Amino acid sequence: MSDLLEIDRLKVYFDTREGTVKAVDDVSLRVRRGETVCIVGESGCGKSITAMSIMGLVGSNAAAGPFVDGQIRFDGRNLLRLDRNELRTIRGREIAMIFQEPMTSLNPVLPIGEQIMEPLIEHLKLSRKAARARAIELIRKVGISRPEQIAKSYPHELSGGMLQRIMIAIAISCNPKLLIADEPTTALDVTIQAQILDMMRQFKADSNMSILLITHDLGVVAEMADYVVVMYSGKVVEEGEVVELFTNPKHPYTRGLLKSKPVINRRQDELYSIPGQVPNPLELRPSCYFHERCERCMDVCRTREPRLREVGDNGKVACWLYEEAVVHA
Repeated sequence: MSDLLEIDRLKVYFDTREGTVKAVDDVSLRVRRGETVCIVGESGCGKSITAMSIMGLVGSNAAAGPFVDGQIRFDGRNLLRLDRNELRTIRGREIAMIFQEPMTSLNPVLPIGEQIMEPLIEHLKLSRKAARARAIELIRKVGISRPEQIAKSYPHELSGGMLQRIMIAIAISCNPKLLIADEPTTALDVTIQAQILDMMRQFKADSNMSILLITHDLGVVAEMADYVVVMYSGKVVEEGEVVELFTNPKHPYTRGLLKSKPVINRRQDELYSIPGQVPNPLELRPSCYFHERCERCMDVCRTREPRLREVGDNGKVACWLYEEAVVHA
């Protein structure tokens, strides 16, 4: 499979009164055509900022943004070099995004139907009549009954699960090549979560769409991913194919994440939690950022930053445990 999206050494830095926050620091990843890639990690590790950078919602193309450097190549084009108008032709048409909170992502004063119609009119140049018919069809396609009535409803009149389905309807309305889903099952009950994930899988199968899925739920990762990228404090610490990563995790942080997940049919009085806290982004120094929480920390971890290196057939890890010259020194 060829690459649809390739992020190369992306940096997103925010200047604050206290100092510079490196929200995304030298991140590289790729999404192949027809592939589902999951980005996983704790809150604040840079997952959503990476996604928003792809959409042009931070940096020089945003109304006001941070320092952004690197390359984001989508279908041969560097998105960071496009102007606002060029990005508008891609957003919603070729790249669509499901945001984390549907209630705050939808316009509260516009009917649902109007919001689904907007990208159809803007990108596909449909007439209002054709766009309304297509909007009703999309509402039905995402599993909501009474689509004609729902199209006339406002966001506050629908449940969280219905709103997330509407967000999916908007995202797939123009048959995008890449769907970015930022925590699409947050705050939904498990039954609705399963329905949402099944729906995304079906749309992917129908159109050979690629998915970049952002989550902290390892159950969702195991169910959806072909390839997994693990982030910590703005950096990629491990990546690999989903089966290999779950059966043979290499980075101590990845092992900690997997260890903290409850196991069916195993009684546990207390769930495991990774000791310590995520480091303050304003106080990061050259080191492995995970060293204060790592059970296998070495002296070199405190003073030098490990590089992301290839391990095995199709995986990478940034950990001094895999630098033979250091381990055997």
